[in-house]
Amino acid sequence: MSKPCKDCVAEGVTTQRPAPHPGPRCATHHRSFKKAQKARSHDQMVQRVYGLGPGDYARLLEAQGGRCAITGCRATGKTKMLAVDHDHRTGEVRGILCGPHNQLIGYNRDNPEAFRSIADYLENPPSRRVLDQREHVQVSLEEAPEQECHDRTEVPYDQAGGGDPW
Repeated sequence: MSKPCKDCVAEGVTTQRPAPHPGPRCATHHRSFKKAQKARSHDQMVQRVYGLGPGDYARLLEAQGGRCAITGCRATGKTKMLAVDHDHRTGEVRGILCGPHNQLIGYNRDNPEAFRSIADYLENPPSRRVLDQREHVQVSLEEAPEQECHDRTEVPYDQAGGGDPW
């Protein structure tokens, strides 16, 4: 018979569950131990790398409503931990972001002017200035006719009337 789970004994659980995991621990307590260990490790890493104090990541995430700081983003960090966004020049921590938003800021080199330009582009696309002679028609994807990408019949080049391309 194997040794009893040390956490079950400490909690006063009288059922004898198998304890095959290090400790020895049952599967339930092994999972909770690994989860707590991962959280401690992440907290230590953000303290070491970004200079945050113990629990600062959790407090900052809570202040942001438990999700990415970018408005409209649904990422909560339950599947993948959210990233600590910081200014690379000063080291100042700005907030907690999902990976794609953190990368987007990095790709634009922390340049607010680039984001103003992107917003201006989305609100005033060049096509409105260039194509102002035509009537602008908005077609939703549901109303657009279905089109096949590969609906043409393959015809050998020489039968298509092209002759020798060289």
